[in-house]
Amino acid sequence: MTDHGQIWEELVATAARTVRDGLVVGTSGNVSVRVGDGDDADILVTPSGVPYDRLGPDDLVAVGLDGTRRAGTLTPTSELPLHLALYRNTPARAVVHTHAVHATAVSTLVPELPPVHYMTAALGGTVRVAPYATYGTEELAANMLTALAGRTACLLQNHGTVTYGDSLAQAYDRTAQLEWMCRLWLTAHSVPGLRPSLLSDAQLADAADRLAGYGQQAPPR
Repeated sequence: MTDHGQIWEELVATAARTVRDGLVVGTSGNVSVRVGDGDDADILVTPSGVPYDRLGPDDLVAVGLDGTRRAGTLTPTSELPLHLALYRNTPARAVVHTHAVHATAVSTLVPELPPVHYMTAALGGTVRVAPYATYGTEELAANMLTALAGRTACLLQNHGTVTYGDSLAQAYDRTAQLEWMCRLWLTAHSVPGLRPSLLSDAQLADAADRLAGYGQQAPPR
């Protein structure tokens, strides 16, 4: 497990950033990353109930896809079933779960976040809300998977957010984008007598096509 040290350092930094950016309070929320492929992959995950600023190299926690301990002595996050469900059923390489305020507020109001901004397309489409279930349960994990079908982000009713990506950076960026869109919708929705304009499926599809070519592209060989 010694070769996982740098990845663990990045995971702890990402978890600490969720606190610094106001996406979680205290030890709420959790982060994980997949190392390796197939059934032998290791899942590095934040431990339960430990402030992120206290985590060091010796606190590394790793489990297999079946939840068996691979490394570390600390107890994994109570949301381990949620993380393992994602790695078993999606191409996720990293997962970020938060209790972001605006996103959690939206999860109590609507069955999905209305498409108020074209960045909805970057998450695969309109972000759905998974029905409430007790934290840390297989029921919550199953509800989450249903809400995530065709998406890379979802809201957990009366709970928070879940995003995944090809890397910790991508999963975190999707979390931050989701929280921003929730804040945007709540702000627009709060204006008395007016309703926010929403994007159509065709408009989102057009945005998705343009986003596919966004950023720096590799030069042709």
